[in-house]
Amino acid sequence: MFHLRSLILGSCAAALMAGAVAAKSDITVAMQLEPPHLDPTSAAAGAIDSVLYSNVFEGLTRFMGDGSVVPGLAESWEISEDGLTYTFKLHSGVTFHDGTTMDAEDVKFSLDRINADDSVNAQKALFSAISEVNVVDPTTVEIKLSEPNGNLLFNLAWGDAVIVAPESIDNIKQLPIGTGAFKFTSWTQGDNIMIEKNPNYWGTPAALDMATFKFISDPTAAFASMMAEDVDVFVAFPAPENLPQFEADPRFQVLVGSTEGETILAMNNKQAPFDNVKVREAVAHAINRQAIIDGAMFGYGTPIGTHFAPHNPAYVDETALSAFDPEKAKALLAEAGFPDGFETTLDLPPPSYARRGGEIIAAQLADVGITAKINNVEWAQWLETVFKGKNFGLTIVSHTEPMDIGVYANPDYYFQYDNPDFQTLIAKLNKTTDPEMRTQMLGQAQKVIAEDYVNAYLFQLAAITVAKAGVKGLWSNAPTQATDLTAVTWAD
Repeated sequence: MFHLRSLILGSCAAALMAGAVAAKSDITVAMQLEPPHLDPTSAAAGAIDSVLYSNVFEGLTRFMGDGSVVPGLAESWEISEDGLTYTFKLHSGVTFHDGTTMDAEDVKFSLDRINADDSVNAQKALFSAISEVNVVDPTTVEIKLSEPNGNLLFNLAWGDAVIVAPESIDNIKQLPIGTGAFKFTSWTQGDNIMIEKNPNYWGTPAALDMATFKFISDPTAAFASMMAEDVDVFVAFPAPENLPQFEADPRFQVLVGSTEGETILAMNNKQAPFDNVKVREAVAHAINRQAIIDGAMFGYGTPIGTHFAPHNPAYVDETALSAFDPEKAKALLAEAGFPDGFETTLDLPPPSYARRGGEIIAAQLADVGITAKINNVEWAQWLETVFKGKNFGLTIVSHTEPMDIGVYANPDYYFQYDNPDFQTLIAKLNKTTDPEMRTQMLGQAQKVIAEDYVNAYLFQLAAITVAKAGVKGLWSNAPTQATDLTAVTWAD
């Protein structure tokens, strides 16, 4: 009897131990877009940050899931009374994934690289006020500004401002080496990127040992992969029509939150006929936003009338300025010299909001006489021909960078809006630290671009994530384009 009881207890203990050993410590995260490369400091592709932000690379400050800005590699900072000098105290004992020390010299290198003459940083303009970066000692760095910038701490949290080392910069596009809780393992192009837990992380260690980012572009395949449980999480789920099935299935959870993604029908403001404000206004009035939200996103999305997130306290609702009015659109086209309409191109990158939304928009434009020839392009091609080359008429894209209305002050930006008065307004905004004055100026900025009909503003992209029920710690909202896995765990 004793022998049998011992055997039973031993078997139970062994089973418990086996369960403990088998506790899940890896995760597979699917996303629709694959990064074109792995350097977040030299491209506008949000897919790079979706994989690497916070996981592999870190900045002096960082975004949290609620949109707040908190210390990152900088443990604290002081700001001079005139607002022109920021002194950052860095965490000590921080190393890059290759074992080299991260110190003030690396911070100086990273920020100087952003503002270099040959810089290809997509957000270089955000850091133009930085006049000098000085190393005080290995853990202290001083940033001097040519003029006050009330957004500096916010801007430093962008993926474009993560800290990189000069020793690894030559191979960063294929071999990213950061300071984060995970380190890069491998990239099988066309399929996946793998990262693993950094055993020497300076901060709170990741709970997961391994994470695989799987790239699945087709919405039908996205649905099938989740239902088959081949992947654990699908961020920015591209088939919202399938969400009711996941919501009704106890195996899954559906997270719906807000993003910083202003989805727009962008117009090339320096290419005829879009250099005519009446034509741009006509395009705006030809668009039925709700029909696009319902048809392409199955109701997920918030209509916008300007380039600003509705959840931001400074948001101004300008949708009435570009209300759906096809007859007004036709009249404006006639006034602009196009009574019979015109032909143009509509370049559509892979995301569902673009491909599905583009079909609907093309039909709406046709109703007022505008023939939009659809070109379905891959993401790398879109970056090369549209974003860099500015060779397009119309395109659809979601701007997922946080509070990025300032891009309209850059006449070289891909939609090529050039308004000196707006540029002056943004320059003044950047120097302003008073919250009430900033809110007032942000409202003015929204009004200007809405009245200039720079682009046709469609909707604020919803953050839709489908995950297995046991996954904990995912962001519901997307204050920046990131899949932060640093606090993700599996339920017991």
